[in-house]
Amino acid sequence: MISSPITAADVARVDDRPLWVEIVPTPGGDEVWWDEPRPAEGGRRCVVRRRPDGSMADVLPPGWNARNRVVEYGGRSWRPLPGGGLVFTEWADQRLYRVDPGDEVPRPLTPPGAARYADLVVHGEQVWCVRETGEVRELVAVPLGGGPARVAVRAQHFVMNPRVSPGGRQVAWIGWDHPAMPWDGTVLCVAPLGADGTAGPYRVVAGGPQEAVVQAEWRDEDALYAVTDPDGWWNLHLVPLDGGPARNLAPMPQEFGGAAWKPGLTWFAVAGDRLVAPHGTAGGKRLGVLDVATGALADVGGAYTYWAPTICAAPDGGSVAAIGGSPLRPFEVVRVDLASGRQEVLSPARPLPDPAVLPVPEAMVFDGVHAHVYPPAGAAPGVPAPYVMFVHGGPTGSSPMVFDLEIAYFTSRGIGVAEVNYGGSTGYGRAYRERLRHEWGVVDVRDSETVARGLAAAGLADPARIAIRGGSAGGWTALAALVHGDAFRGAVAHYAITDPEGWARETHDFESRYLDGLIGPLPETRRRYLDRSPTLHAARASGPALLMHGLEDVIVDPGQAERFVAALDRAGRPWAYLTFPGEQHGWRRQETMVAALEAELAFYGLIFGFATPEVPALTLNGTGKGLT
Repeated sequence: MISSPITAADVARVDDRPLWVEIVPTPGGDEVWWDEPRPAEGGRRCVVRRRPDGSMADVLPPGWNARNRVVEYGGRSWRPLPGGGLVFTEWADQRLYRVDPGDEVPRPLTPPGAARYADLVVHGEQVWCVRETGEVRELVAVPLGGGPARVAVRAQHFVMNPRVSPGGRQVAWIGWDHPAMPWDGTVLCVAPLGADGTAGPYRVVAGGPQEAVVQAEWRDEDALYAVTDPDGWWNLHLVPLDGGPARNLAPMPQEFGGAAWKPGLTWFAVAGDRLVAPHGTAGGKRLGVLDVATGALADVGGAYTYWAPTICAAPDGGSVAAIGGSPLRPFEVVRVDLASGRQEVLSPARPLPDPAVLPVPEAMVFDGVHAHVYPPAGAAPGVPAPYVMFVHGGPTGSSPMVFDLEIAYFTSRGIGVAEVNYGGSTGYGRAYRERLRHEWGVVDVRDSETVARGLAAAGLADPARIAIRGGSAGGWTALAALVHGDAFRGAVAHYAITDPEGWARETHDFESRYLDGLIGPLPETRRRYLDRSPTLHAARASGPALLMHGLEDVIVDPGQAERFVAALDRAGRPWAYLTFPGEQHGWRRQETMVAALEAELAFYGLIFGFATPEVPALTLNGTGKGLT
């Protein structure tokens, strides 16, 4: 293994990205607000502001954490208020709070209890949002001056995207019911608002069982703009309220939307008579400005090759703030002047390694399977290198081709990385997503093997030194590939599903029927669950496994990992298992990120046959092997 200047602590310092960008008018000019991760502060997310003079300040007092657990993944957690105030959800108790300039301590707007709040939108003297109490979700309006919340909408089992019309006479939202997920089929609903602010009978104006609306914004009282996919691609549409059909404003085989894992994501912004939206595939999303009248789409993305689904337009429609990234720059907050195309980076610069140690990825297709290949440093021409297949979670998600210091941590040490956007991934249209229907554990495994073997056939990867890793659903694919095939020397699984039948019983409401579409409904298709279970077939493992899990994970219970390693142990197969108290589904604390990454490097050293003296030794249970 070659030496690298990139440490695990370096990776932890730049982990994650800014979220929820907002442009806030003030008497002295526009401010731009966003929230940023603070791994060194226990993983909290802090709302920050950039003033017109370029100075920065935290909006949240120390120790407060603008984050929520609605549908367990959380959603839009804050909005600015006139006069410089902020309304937000606090992680510790999930209540809504308000903090104004000069306040030392935020004051609660909602009572203590089991309710959670997300997808906040301020309208007048109220904040509209999704309230989740147990398995009940409804749209409520919470007075910003204090007082009880008013239930405005009770409709579908899941709701998001509350939007009050410009005149305040109507409300729109997006909803869906089990067993659908929000990328399968959703409906866009509109209802009149009564004098008491409660919605009347609603009507569906777009969407359906095979169409997924993921965002909607009012044009005026007579129409909405929406991202939806009746033609198989998430495109921008105009949805009239007179009963006429929705009109695709820019038909093209590209995605303007994505999977709504978090309520409150914004894939487009309304800027006067224009719409501003990223569009493309998982390989790259350009920032475009759509002239609604002509359908012309102008590119204002500049050097950024991928834009995240959080975008906000200035009130005058002249600019937007968004989050852009590229293979050589991490995601950063950028303001774009729509007239000139001029871009200004607003988020503080982060310490980055010399670009010479960063891999330059290439989008490749292997027998119809999309992948992003990051070559290893120091690879000699014609000499195959060790490679790791990175498998994204979801499984309805994708890996964008952007700066990723975690990938560079491995490539700079001579280990190549290939991100596999297997069938079922977003970014390539509904038909590609639907390849995974009832085939989870089959198509994702086969596609990962296809990429691995394709790299070996091209002389890039050493077929005897290819591993696979992933988190959550990606961890499932990694372990399923380990036990159902022979392409991989070992597997690393972060907070992974290992027993699908058990997970269907144990998991939270949002995903409790997800497997109906991924594998099949229970009990009718139980045989598929048994046949594909990594735990039940652990004895077939083609190599060792490293599992890591947060002990507060309520999405994938730690028992999933425990059952798999117990099965490996019974079969005499090598394994290692690390747990992290205080962590949920994903790593947020700096010390966890460092420990997990160093353990993973040590694991690759064990299975690929090179020393890793810079990180703590890892022992594979039952083998006696370890590094000293």
